[in-house]
Amino acid sequence: MRAIVCNSYGPPELQEIEQPGLTDDGVLVRVHASSVNPAELYALAGRPYVARLMMGLRKPKSNRPGADFAGTVEAVGKDVTEFRPGDEVFGGKSGAYAEYVVVAQDQAVVAKPANVPFERAGVVGTAALTALQGLRDKGHLEPGQKVLVNGASGGVGTFAVQIAKALGAEVTGVCSTRNVEIVRSLGADHVVDYTREDFTRGEARYDLVFDVAGSRSWSECKRVLAPGATLVMVGAPKGGRLLGPLAHVLRMRLASLRSRQKAVFFIAQFNQPDLVVLRELLEAGKVTPVIDKRYELSEIGDAFRYLGEGHAQGKIAVAV
Repeated sequence: MRAIVCNSYGPPELQEIEQPGLTDDGVLVRVHASSVNPAELYALAGRPYVARLMMGLRKPKSNRPGADFAGTVEAVGKDVTEFRPGDEVFGGKSGAYAEYVVVAQDQAVVAKPANVPFERAGVVGTAALTALQGLRDKGHLEPGQKVLVNGASGGVGTFAVQIAKALGAEVTGVCSTRNVEIVRSLGADHVVDYTREDFTRGEARYDLVFDVAGSRSWSECKRVLAPGATLVMVGAPKGGRLLGPLAHVLRMRLASLRSRQKAVFFIAQFNQPDLVVLRELLEAGKVTPVIDKRYELSEIGDAFRYLGEGHAQGKIAVAV
């Protein structure tokens, strides 16, 4: 099968490799669509260097990048009862930049809604789970609360605006001029164009700031946080080669230690129950993935270059 392989840090390569073997509890999925994410971009580059303690000092410990997938079940193991060949599914599995993946039936795979094309389902996983878990589990968002999404027009941000609305929040999205109408169309109650207005100088106070852009300091963000409110960090500037975005995260965490407000950082985890939640939101039309550009698997290097420019409106899809 064709798959993206990275035996050293640097540009990904498309190679022919063996198809994964089917386990007794496994679901063999013919992948139709995937997407690129910032975490994979950092992993391909091997930066920040401090992360190589986990990723591999000289070369990647895992040479099969990719996480998000949507596709059709090709075969199932003898112990599988939840899926059968022909089922349309989506979810997450390492090595998803490939024609086939095998995922255990009780892990990150669920039925794809019939009203959502493969391309859109294939961009959901990492970004939408980040938004859901960040808002619900880390931000403890409640109906009627006010949430500000800083970086509302990117991959995670477009999901965060919609999921926050689905959770019953009053949502303010922060973005550039070219993205104002996109963010408004996603259901944001208020949109702030950061090229014309500094949201940290406004009168509004928020129960939760969901920070994708990582563009402001703790002292600036604190001004708009209500007493006892939370800043959830899911993104940060690229930073230097040694610490990269971790430098911003550490500064924010240290600066917030003596404050009544909290600053938390987390990395989303794939799990089946949360994918079920996302499936229901997709099926009900409460969440619609926004796709900026589309690339073939053979063009994945170009997809990552575009992602690295930092101007994507929503997600970048990869056809497999």
